Amino acid sequence: MAINPNLNSLAYFEAVARTGRVSLAAAELGVSAAAVSQQLKQLEEQWGVRLFRRKDRRLSLTLDGETLFQATTNAFRMIRGARAVVLRQRNNRQLTVRSSPSFAVRWLTPRLKHFLDANPDWGIRVDATPDFSDFETEAIDLDMRYGAGAWEGLHTECIINDFFLPMCSPAYRERLAADDTDPAGLLAHARLIHSVKTLYQWDAWLLVHGIDPPMEQAPLRFDRSSMAIQLARDGAGVVLDSATLAQGDLERGTLVPLSTAFDVVEFPAYWIACPPRHVNRRNVRLFSDWIREQGRSFDHQARGLLEGLGCRIRFASDGEPVLR
Repeated sequence: MAINPNLNSLAYFEAVARTGRVSLAAAELGVSAAAVSQQLKQLEEQWGVRLFRRKDRRLSLTLDGETLFQATTNAFRMIRGARAVVLRQRNNRQLTVRSSPSFAVRWLTPRLKHFLDANPDWGIRVDATPDFSDFETEAIDLDMRYGAGAWEGLHTECIINDFFLPMCSPAYRERLAADDTDPAGLLAHARLIHSVKTLYQWDAWLLVHGIDPPMEQAPLRFDRSSMAIQLARDGAGVVLDSATLAQGDLERGTLVPLSTAFDVVEFPAYWIACPPRHVNRRNVRLFSDWIREQGRSFDHQARGLLEGLGCRIRFASDGEPVLR
């Protein structure tokens, strides 16, 4: 029959093995040396092994004792670390969020001051990486994920729909229009800038619109939307990317729609994701409520901006090759 370990005895054993003396362990634990010795004796009797060699009031671990010490010291170190995290989070309102780099820089960070103004005692860490969190091994409270949603085992909620359209600098559009004013013809002379990790790619967009791919120069491909958008703003070509990430450039006029003849395609793209056990954490709940409100506000602003530029917005149709 399995014997349930006595955690109190294991704590006393770990302290003695780590400090090397009963007296030092007793002082650390705030008990008498006799109490420590009694717990060690009971542990050895329960397990049926000798854990220490005793000689001239000095203790050294036996082979069995060394095996048990390696297990217990690692376990108690983890417990002490977890306790420190819990106390720190209790005393200081902390939140750790993971987000893709482009979304963190272009959308999330400019809005964080509003959250901090309303919650001045909060500490926030934004881990900007394209990798999704492993919530079982990483101390992440919440993911802000870009993708199709429905990640197995996680609570997910779409907070922002994306708006996709071809964009370029005003000067680049004028240059293309000098050769051809037909909307499809504009692309025949364009250099396409590819954001390789977006949900909607040029090949799918061209197929939906029945447009032959242009005779491209050497392709421009970037794994960060912020880089692709920057290059389009600098006049290097036309990017098919997110109005969510390019909002500031569209407002300032440093980026413009290639042609308002092409509909802006809307689809769910940005999600909050976390294990179900995180949902009721106060910090996660409060931040989720705030980001949800920000998403609704952005949706209203984005629609107004795009419609003000003369664009039509349509939701991605069934079967449209958006979610690759």
